[in-house]
Amino acid sequence: MVVYNAAAVRPDTVGELTHRDHLDTYAVNVLGALTAAAHLLPGMARRGGGTFVVTGGMPEMKPEYVSLSLGKAEVRALVELLDAEYAPAGVHVATVTVGGVVEPGTAYDPDDIAEHYWGLYTQSREKWEREVHH
Repeated sequence: MVVYNAAAVRPDTVGELTHRDHLDTYAVNVLGALTAAAHLLPGMARRGGGTFVVTGGMPEMKPEYVSLSLGKAEVRALVELLDAEYAPAGVHVATVTVGGVVEPGTAYDPDDIAEHYWGLYTQSREKWEREVHH
């Protein structure tokens, strides 16, 4: 199992970031997941199984978090593409969408969120989910 859980989280609005800043954010939020998938999913497919989960977020786009909103929308698209390519080979690709700041003792308690990852890992193939919301 692989969990890609990196994100560049920064408040920004339309026109606020430079082109370079957007590229740097995109590199973490999307290209990192794509790179990890490109290196690891072919091996999982050859072995006939595995689970690749990307931590998503921004269930609703927020104008005060433009780069993060765009990146998390792109992560959903990436997971859909990876699922289409690798699910037939037995690889479960999914995202856990977390809609707030992860902090113990809150609605976004990391122990509670971890249960979603475990649930995806242990799902039988006929019940695979592509996205779980917390």
